[in-house]
Amino acid sequence: MRRRLAYILVSGVWFAVATSGHDVITTPLTFSREISRLVYARCASCHRPGGRAFSLMTYADARPWAAAIKEEVLERRMPPWGAVKGFGEFKDDQGLTQEQIELIADWVEGGAPEGDPVLLPKTAEFPEERPRRVTPGIAVDGVLNLKTGITLTGIQPQKVPDSGSVVVTATRPDGSVEPLLWLYNYNPEFPHVYSYRTDIHLDAATRIEIMPRGAVVALLTRTPRN
Repeated sequence: MRRRLAYILVSGVWFAVATSGHDVITTPLTFSREISRLVYARCASCHRPGGRAFSLMTYADARPWAAAIKEEVLERRMPPWGAVKGFGEFKDDQGLTQEQIELIADWVEGGAPEGDPVLLPKTAEFPEERPRRVTPGIAVDGVLNLKTGITLTGIQPQKVPDSGSVVVTATRPDGSVEPLLWLYNYNPEFPHVYSYRTDIHLDAATRIEIMPRGAVVALLTRTPRN
């Protein structure tokens, strides 16, 4: 079987992808049935014609990138959501679940078959992208000991180290720890406001800590309680 190497660039990293017209198919997963629905839901807001990145909307678009897609999702660089699941619960969570990551990996390892195009879902329509804005909040660098209670609605990263990792926790007066946000492989080119599904009330004397030192986040709050 003759194969060739295609070199592609994703998120600043070069990948060598072995391609062939005679890949062995070992999976029942297909682009038309399972993968396209995942791509449309989690990737197409950027990866589409006229979007911020190359299109993945069709099998012909996506197939040459299959190996790189697998690598990016396994490293959780794509989609560029950044927040680790289970460390805070957020609205509009754009990250992939472990099951979705395994679905993509299994499809690629199984030969990345197309399947029947008749099974493709209806193509979504995307609104025009609006300019991103900075949300006012309480800037925290290092440690903040609350003098009054606050109702926390979300967190917006303002300064993230090159590692892309930030951990934000709140230690309540009774010693219990509230996980607020854990960023991993955060890409500042894709900024987010992490709004909680349910507001979190933090009493006076709660200690909010940002790690590593030098990282800065803004706490988004409702009217503080006295």
